Amino acid sequence: MKDVSAGTCGGIAQVLAGQPFDTTKVRLQCAPPGKYSGALDVVQQLLKNEGILGFYKGTLTPLVGIGACVSIQFGVNEFMKRFFRTQNVSKGLGENTSLSSLQFYLCGGASGFANGFLAAPIEHIRIRLQTQTSANGLYNGPIDCIRKIHQQSGFATGVMRGLGPTLIRESHGIGIYFMTFEALVKYDTSRNQIDRKEIPGLRLCLYGAAAGYSMWFTSYPIDVIKTKMQTDDLSNKVYKSMLDCASKTYKAGGIKPFFNGFLPTILRAGPVNAVTFYAFELAMRALG
Repeated sequence: MKDVSAGTCGGIAQVLAGQPFDTTKVRLQCAPPGKYSGALDVVQQLLKNEGILGFYKGTLTPLVGIGACVSIQFGVNEFMKRFFRTQNVSKGLGENTSLSSLQFYLCGGASGFANGFLAAPIEHIRIRLQTQTSANGLYNGPIDCIRKIHQQSGFATGVMRGLGPTLIRESHGIGIYFMTFEALVKYDTSRNQIDRKEIPGLRLCLYGAAAGYSMWFTSYPIDVIKTKMQTDDLSNKVYKSMLDCASKTYKAGGIKPFFNGFLPTILRAGPVNAVTFYAFELAMRALG
């Protein structure tokens, strides 16, 4: 319960800090060629046509959903860390033996896989809301969006569209994410001979930022595929599958389209994940 509660705190902090960056990223990922010249152009057009609140379209869904997603990520990750510690003890390695980088990666991978089943529909709804404008608005909020998508395409092929690439992104990306953070924490505590709870907030933020960078540098192209599938026309789908989406994207523009929106994502990765881990660690310390 402590793990999940602290993870929820981290998730709420993540959404509030990262939503403007995420809206910019999604607009770039799903825009037709030539619509935007770059991230700054998206920002300028959003401010001009939709105002500052345009950056927070679809925020309610991730605020509730990503709070739950991040709580699952941290909850499963902490559970898996305890599982591997028990395995290490059973092998005679001792209770204080630190987990290996591979074990940290597997902990994060398990947490990402579990989270992917919740993240896929939440991100689908959020993306549909983020990409609609006053001129093409189809949905009157997240509940209306879920209802209309379900009516049109059902649950498995509608609401859960993009599950495959989401599971791949989450399993690998979150594996790298937690492995990076835990490796830096392990190095810090060993080098400075301190407990985890004694690591200063600034260093926790730096380690969280590094974790965010490592995740996106190793998983971004699959996120583009997921976004394209989740912004596809449900009544006349362009992409039949994840592989079909990857193939058509490559044929249309080579490697470049797989990195559309990369700049706002990387700009977001530092502060958002710094805040996420800082909030989680502070909450865990407060909960004892």
